[in-house]
Amino acid sequence: MSSRAKVEIINFGDELLVGIRANAHLEYLGAELARYGLPVRRARVICDAPEEISGAVEAALAQSDLIITTGGLGPTSDDLTRETIAESLGAALVYDTAVEAAIRDYFRVINRPMADHHRKQCYVFKGGEVLPNRKGTAPGLYYRTQGKTVVLLPGPTQELRPMFEGEVIPRLRRDGYLSETAAYIQLRTCGCGESSIEARIQPIVEAEPDLQVAYCAHYGIVDVRLSSGAGYLQPADLERIAQAVATECGEDFFCYGAGSLAEVVHRKLRETNGTLAVAESCTGGMLSDAFTNISGASKTFIGGIVCYSNEVKVSQVNVPESILLQHGAVSPECAIAMAAGVAESLSAHHGLSVTGFAGPEGGNKKNPVGTIHLGYHSPAGVWSKTVRYTGGRLDVKARAVHAALDWMRRELYK
Repeated sequence: MSSRAKVEIINFGDELLVGIRANAHLEYLGAELARYGLPVRRARVICDAPEEISGAVEAALAQSDLIITTGGLGPTSDDLTRETIAESLGAALVYDTAVEAAIRDYFRVINRPMADHHRKQCYVFKGGEVLPNRKGTAPGLYYRTQGKTVVLLPGPTQELRPMFEGEVIPRLRRDGYLSETAAYIQLRTCGCGESSIEARIQPIVEAEPDLQVAYCAHYGIVDVRLSSGAGYLQPADLERIAQAVATECGEDFFCYGAGSLAEVVHRKLRETNGTLAVAESCTGGMLSDAFTNISGASKTFIGGIVCYSNEVKVSQVNVPESILLQHGAVSPECAIAMAAGVAESLSAHHGLSVTGFAGPEGGNKKNPVGTIHLGYHSPAGVWSKTVRYTGGRLDVKARAVHAALDWMRRELYK
């Protein structure tokens, strides 16, 4: 069923439409479903008005086989998803005492009484399945009707993701929606543009008529996703092709799947018992954040210093004042001093630094906006590297972090 099923996601919530929150649910669910061979065909973002909810659901039932909704299952007056969808499905709502007991247990754990308005969340679809919520109060719902499957998930991320992975995926597998094996293989590259990667692997692609290739570029990283169009390629075939693509990409290839550059650097440092400290100016802690997102990073990552002002560069990272006076804070010389200084200050084997003009203001003729100087210190020496990017401030910062990590990765794997 998985290759033929049409999947649709409907995200409910005024906060998505007015820009208070980004639609992270679509990104997450789309990626997870595609991994299991269920690419999303259509997505809608709908306000909390009942007529909009019912219209979206009825249209989805006419066009799709699997409909997943997010949001609107809370206890407040604007949470109307459950009631409105029940009416659209022609499903009766029944009060579930087991759900009430679970909600009471939740509040007992956090030492609060259950308010009466939470009883609203105890109504479920008659003939459907309740998806337990172990991180909150709103249960999810799983309902099958006339060959269609409708899944209702709560809005909070910390509730939705565990519920999807622990409750929805097993049911989709049971009902024949999911591929038994991974639907695609993804490779990650850095340091080479999307079109250049495509040109390099074109001979491999042309030799495989059933091979489908998708590219996704983000902040200097290019993902290459390989899948079988008509299903003729077996998992072993995809693995063989992926190995050929990785070989052709050479040093630009850094991992399979969705791993990060920081994870690759961390793994290599663990192999060599190396440690790292970082000093960053324009990236404001993003480089440190990349490492602290890794479980077990304390084995290799000593710490980081955000030395935004010149005074902090001098006092905390030991950048000589003479370098700042002669070359400025945005310079290769300063980047080198930051990398060496932070390694010494925090007693790390390696030091990595970033300084630059992220924009939109600042910059000069020698170092225009988007100029980033990187510094790398290792037991073998210390070097600098300069890169330049266009785009908004956040884009430049993200690309600078990836550039620093990718440079260190390449040096470590020499």
